[in-house]
Amino acid sequence: MPLKNLRPMTPGTRNAVRPSFEELTASKPEKSLLAPLRKNAGRNNRGKITMRRRGGGSKRMYRKIDFKRIKDGVPGRVASIEYDPNRTTRIALIFYADGEKSYILAPNALSVNDWVQSGPEAEISPGNTLPLRSMPTGTIIHNLELTPGRGGQLVRSAGVGAQVLSREGEYVLIRLPSGEMRRVLLNCRATIGQLSNPDHKNEALGKAGASRHLGRRPHVRGVAMNPVDHPHGGGEGRSPIGMPGPKSPWGKPTLGYKTRRKKKASSKFISRRGRRR
Repeated sequence: MPLKNLRPMTPGTRNAVRPSFEELTASKPEKSLLAPLRKNAGRNNRGKITMRRRGGGSKRMYRKIDFKRIKDGVPGRVASIEYDPNRTTRIALIFYADGEKSYILAPNALSVNDWVQSGPEAEISPGNTLPLRSMPTGTIIHNLELTPGRGGQLVRSAGVGAQVLSREGEYVLIRLPSGEMRRVLLNCRATIGQLSNPDHKNEALGKAGASRHLGRRPHVRGVAMNPVDHPHGGGEGRSPIGMPGPKSPWGKPTLGYKTRRKKKASSKFISRRGRRR
């Protein structure tokens, strides 16, 4: 998907790099697949802020995405490729042969009037969903299940794709976009292809207001605060962090400190950790 550099008419457009949206074929979503989406500004069910620097932003409607893909044997035609404000990749509107409509995550090679299908007998082509046992090694996949029947949980962001490496008994070894090698049950499903909008990582908003439209509020550095507000705060002039390593506002180690539980049950399925950032 191509990007466009805006003309530098204002300081906000001078450094902006935005998507061109050339691949989109519809400007309005399917009404039957919309649901209201209430904002919580980073608060949990008790009203307590659990995610800082969230709030505001443009109003959105939720698009009901079919992550399970369990309509086996029923072909569906791609009616349109659309923008989804709730995720980075594009979505595809599917008209099934039995009259049902649904949204799916759009792979990079999927276009209007293509046909998609799910089930063990489906072809190995972008947009089709199959159990891992039916996929040859080397296949690029997305929307990967971890529990059979639960629906895709991994590999759902713009431009990403996992790879089927080998079969090990009841499991298939998958290389995730992070570089992590993970074993997944043979009966889990995944969709063929790399996801759309691969240039998302190269976008530049250009101004703070564009972040506010996305619901992201300003981020204040800890070293710019007072000691009462942050462990990094205080000091005369520009002060280093000091102390043995950086801390969160609550005194917990951060920036590289490993927080995964050592005895987490799913650790036995991980053959190799992802590459360090």
